[in-house]
Amino acid sequence: MEYKQWYMEYKIHKNRPGLLGDIASLLGMLEVNILTINGVEGKTRGMLLQTDDDEKIQLMGQMMKKVDNITITALRQPKLVDILAVRHGRYIERDCDDRKTFRFTRDELGLLVDFLGEIFKRDGHQVIGLRGMPRVGKTESIIAGSVCAMKRWTFVSSTLLRQTVRSQMSEEESQPSNIFIIDGIVSTIRSNEKHELLLQEIMNMPSTKVIEHPDIFVRETQYDYDFFDYIIELRNTPEEEITYETFTLNYNDL
Repeated sequence: MEYKQWYMEYKIHKNRPGLLGDIASLLGMLEVNILTINGVEGKTRGMLLQTDDDEKIQLMGQMMKKVDNITITALRQPKLVDILAVRHGRYIERDCDDRKTFRFTRDELGLLVDFLGEIFKRDGHQVIGLRGMPRVGKTESIIAGSVCAMKRWTFVSSTLLRQTVRSQMSEEESQPSNIFIIDGIVSTIRSNEKHELLLQEIMNMPSTKVIEHPDIFVRETQYDYDFFDYIIELRNTPEEEITYETFTLNYNDL
């Protein structure tokens, strides 16, 4: 059998001396490798494991249920959020009703960049919406995530470069492996016919597109929220309200 990764998470009821050693010894006897281990939010610990025998994982899960000091809360093949939880020691906040919406604050930019980098490593068609007020770090996070994924980024529209609205691209810029950055307000309010044709072409490409201000993009185009694979919200503080009334008026005046 091929080697597979697994994510195991357990809650500690009594953190007695030697508890982690006992668990590591059990995994060692089963020849299950521990790739990464970290505390995840309080008295919860997460592990990334690796084995070539799925039955060992099932057996381990049954044995762990007999350990009084812990409760297994997850034993599954790792999701992206599991991998990042082990790396950073906390779970990304996720919308309870819309599970594809993830929330970050400005002091979590490192976690956001890592999250984007992992998404950007994937090939093929995917669309990410990025909500946030001006100067919160949206574009910078996208660029940093592209660097982490070792991907080239291409601005289709942007306010970072003085209201950029592209009408054509070079062959190198339009490679499907690039990360295409689109400002949802600029591309709809400040666009022209040539830009709209270019935008349509890019949206149909088997590539990664990141759309800032996705709500305006949805309101002004034929696309809906089902078209997005992820929606990311970035705030200065957890209680900050993301509203478009103030700065969309400024776009119209330009």
